[in-house]
Amino acid sequence: MSTRSCPDWPDLLERAPDLLFKHYTVAEAQLPAEVLTQLQDVSLDGIEICCDLDKHVFNVEHTDQGVADALRDSHWYDLREWEARGPGSAA
Repeated sequence: MSTRSCPDWPDLLERAPDLLFKHYTVAEAQLPAEVLTQLQDVSLDGIEICCDLDKHVFNVEHTDQGVADALRDSHWYDLREWEARGPGSAA
C-alpha cells in the first residue's frame, strides 16, 4: 500500500493532534461496502481520500467529493464534524 502524509500536516496537527492524515486511493483505504456501493462508475484506484484510517476521520478538503458524500452517510467523521461534535471536541 502506498501512502503519503498530507501536505497540510502542520495545520492538521494543530487542529487534531491525535490524528495522522495520509492520502490513499479509495482502493487502498478499503472503505466499508456501504460507501463503495455509492461510488459507481468511478475507478477506485483513481480517486483519493485524505484520512486517518484508524480513527475513521477524513479531511474533506483533500477528498474526492463523491467519496466525502458517501462517507458522511457512514460511521466516518468529516474532520470538521469530529472537531465540533465528535471525539475531537473534547481536545
